[in-house]
Amino acid sequence: MSSKVLFSYQRLAYLFDTIKKETLPQQELANRFSVSTRTIRTDVSALNDVLRSYGAQVDYTKNIGYQLVVTDPVSYAQLPITQAIEQVPRTSKERISALLIAFLTQSNSVKLDDIADEWFLSRSTLQNDVIEVKQYLDKYNLSLENRPYYGMYLVGEESSIRACLTDILWQRHMAEDTINVNRLRQTILNDIDLDYLENILQNQLERFELKLNAEGQGYLLYSCAVSITRITQGYELLEYQVDQINTTVISAAREISEEFSYFLGSVLCDAEFNYLCVQIISRIITESPNQAKSLALVEHILSYINDTYHYNLWDDTKLRQDMLIHTSSMLSRIKYQIRTTNPLLHEIKQYYPFAYDITLSALTNTEKYTESKMTEDEISYLALHIGVALERNYSAGHERFAQILLVSELSNSTLRMVESKIKRDFPHIQINRTLSYREYEQLTQIEEDFVVSTVRLTEKDKQIVKIAPFPTAYQLEQLGRLAMVDRKMPYIIERFFDEKFFIIIDKPMTQKEIFKSICVRLEQSGYVGSDFYPSVVEREEIVSTLLGENIAIPHSVGLLAKKTVVTTILAPQGIVWDKNEVAHVIFLLAISKDEYEDAMRIYNLFVNFVKEKSTKRLLDSRTFDDFRAIMKDSLCRLS
Repeated sequence: MSSKVLFSYQRLAYLFDTIKKETLPQQELANRFSVSTRTIRTDVSALNDVLRSYGAQVDYTKNIGYQLVVTDPVSYAQLPITQAIEQVPRTSKERISALLIAFLTQSNSVKLDDIADEWFLSRSTLQNDVIEVKQYLDKYNLSLENRPYYGMYLVGEESSIRACLTDILWQRHMAEDTINVNRLRQTILNDIDLDYLENILQNQLERFELKLNAEGQGYLLYSCAVSITRITQGYELLEYQVDQINTTVISAAREISEEFSYFLGSVLCDAEFNYLCVQIISRIITESPNQAKSLALVEHILSYINDTYHYNLWDDTKLRQDMLIHTSSMLSRIKYQIRTTNPLLHEIKQYYPFAYDITLSALTNTEKYTESKMTEDEISYLALHIGVALERNYSAGHERFAQILLVSELSNSTLRMVESKIKRDFPHIQINRTLSYREYEQLTQIEEDFVVSTVRLTEKDKQIVKIAPFPTAYQLEQLGRLAMVDRKMPYIIERFFDEKFFIIIDKPMTQKEIFKSICVRLEQSGYVGSDFYPSVVEREEIVSTLLGENIAIPHSVGLLAKKTVVTTILAPQGIVWDKNEVAHVIFLLAISKDEYEDAMRIYNLFVNFVKEKSTKRLLDSRTFDDFRAIMKDSLCRLS
């Protein structure tokens, strides 16, 4: 009997698998499955109707949650779905990952109908997932072709396939997703002996004094493992040309190649040897033929930031050293078209848009240094260096310590353990006060940024994060996200938002039509010159300004405005923004050099809109006063 037959609908199978693995509260289950708590109670009742025949029951314990209780192990062992459910991806994210692996590793065409039957899904659901798969593969210049009666087939360079597979493994490794990493090792690497391979690399890198940081060494390990596996499966590189490779790297690669015979039965061919050399040189921390270009690129970036944004980072020796090391290996990756994935790309763009935009602007038209266009991942790595330097020198564009109120009825020793856990995991959080439940209820106003509680509370004027005495990973994640809010937001609504530039669009329009219309209005009002519109279009062509939650913040490259103003555009019908994405709330920024420092803090307001998923609330605004009230409410949680 399959899980599809045993349970009357698919969600029950997934719910059972979730509760079987861990005890979870009702609200968290509702969040995970995007349903109401009432639906969860109904699902659990239906689950128990099935499990009763197999000597098991899902029980609910107050303040703890739902847990699986097996009363008859013999009967429970007869449950026919224990292994089957675990192999079925449950969410869209999991399905996209599984589809990627299928396309990247299977030599034959992949039939969506077969996968749909195996995963208990409709074909239309899978087709929606395939759209995102295609977008992901496009970053590696890989594509999917339809073959009538056979299915879909992956098309692209072998080196690109290897880069994609390596990045997938590395992302899961960096996320410390042990379960999925182990599964991927079995699927992608055929359980290759990674410990033995790691010893080979470690020994030769040390012998030839090639320095790699932990991240670079870990990535190189997965890259080599993927190459070995692909060669054994018959996907050997036939041609791969390189030039100007360090003689030390060549010597180390030759020794590594000889030891690869343990896996392959022979040394690497010329093309594979060249590929290995490039993988090594793109990760090492050392002087390289790119040193002169690295220095020139760093000088250009620092000069641009100083001239355009008036942040003087010339004397930050730590920044200069870090950027030289990074750009040296980065230029090798760009030259040989080796992608690198930044697992924090989305978070950097969303939560630190100021540092990201400064870096992006500085890197416009730098092909003479990089030889080709840089990827978002590479840009975001540099943005981190710039962001840290801005924090170090100016405390600009970054959050300060979040102040929290801790409410608890725990014993003194247990309370100290919770405090210690928060301080250890979140050193940027300060526990301002610790109160009992009764003391909290007597408060009329909360001074802290938000409340962390081990008991259920009535929310007053600040958000509450409820945690257990031994906080779960999910609870810690919620705490961490709330703590990321920037606490320095000044009162800027009256200064930069104007009713004349509050627009509701109730008809279809294109992105460029909106840009043209608003920029003409801004120019006629004396806020910008004729160079502003082309610069806004140019900035959008570099990388999409869509933050998330259908909120976009288009702006020019650099500070071109004569006076600062934010044009707010609400588009209930949506504006096609970036491929298959849509913008409903658009803030077009015109920022002048004279007001840039305060204006840059506007970014924090937009970030908070994204965090609080405020799009629907913003779209409900009928007047500028409605919109201003929402802004003020959001700012209260930032101040």
